[in-house]
Amino acid sequence: MKKITLAGGCFWGVEGYFNQLKGVLDTTVGYVDGNKKNPTYKEVCSGVATHAEAMEVFYDEKVISLAKILEHFFRIIDPFSKNRQGHDIGKQYRTGIYYDVIEDKELVIDFMKKMFGEDLKRVQTEVKENLDFEAAEPYHQDYLKKNPGGYCHVDLNLAKPEEKK
Repeated sequence: MKKITLAGGCFWGVEGYFNQLKGVLDTTVGYVDGNKKNPTYKEVCSGVATHAEAMEVFYDEKVISLAKILEHFFRIIDPFSKNRQGHDIGKQYRTGIYYDVIEDKELVIDFMKKMFGEDLKRVQTEVKENLDFEAAEPYHQDYLKKNPGGYCHVDLNLAKPEEKK
């Protein structure tokens, strides 16, 4: 099992999308890349905490590769938008890829170079080491499963039928 942390705007939709994919074993939504320990949702939304809303995705690399995870990630976000995804605006909605092992950093950078080519310099998605992921409050975990009509900036139908569990 491997793990990568992704910030793609509101974490409810990012989690909802990834949970439907073959090879994704588990997800945890939370906060990453911020200025304090154990931030709350209220602190992140108010700017007291400078974290991005993010999601840890645990996956079986024999079923889905990191490259495929990244392909899905860039399918559901606007990588050229700074501090905004969909109708969500603010620093907590910035996009980022936070790795735990240096080999993943190299793969992410290579993937992005191939995907964006000359446009790479316009990409606003951060690539950083995951130093401080903190799980969000329990009511945020699997939010769209608990609240099927909940707000979601991510089009969950972008996953192809053969990619879904």
